[in-house]
Amino acid sequence: MHCPHRESRRMTPELTILALAGLLQALQFAIMAIPANLELGSIKTMSARDPDSMEGKTIFEQLSPKTGRLARAMNNHFEALILFTLAVVVVQMSSQNNALTAGCAYVYLISRIAYIPAYYFGLSPWRSYIWFIGFGATLAMIISTFI
Repeated sequence: MHCPHRESRRMTPELTILALAGLLQALQFAIMAIPANLELGSIKTMSARDPDSMEGKTIFEQLSPKTGRLARAMNNHFEALILFTLAVVVVQMSSQNNALTAGCAYVYLISRIAYIPAYYFGLSPWRSYIWFIGFGATLAMIISTFI
């Protein structure tokens, strides 16, 4: 049976990518948390992380270099996700979804996925270029709403 209201609830590409970016954030947390717990032990990772119990270092400073990179990549995505979410909200609320904004959303997600191994393996300067591509795509989404 055809439900006419069902079609009006279909997510736009931008919202779909935002949902996938949220799932990517959760995946990044798991990818970082598993080795962090193996390296530091659950007593440290589940503690209040007070300075006197952490040997004078933050928990992130106690991670191995590669696990530390995973933590920084995860935190970087939290920061990028704030601006991307703003871009999606502006596009959605102004009903200015189009091929450009959808394409930019896909570019954002692809760049965020590529950023993880680029950061993990220390691919410099490529990591920064990948970051900039995602940032540029996000800005393009916002700017397009003024045009």
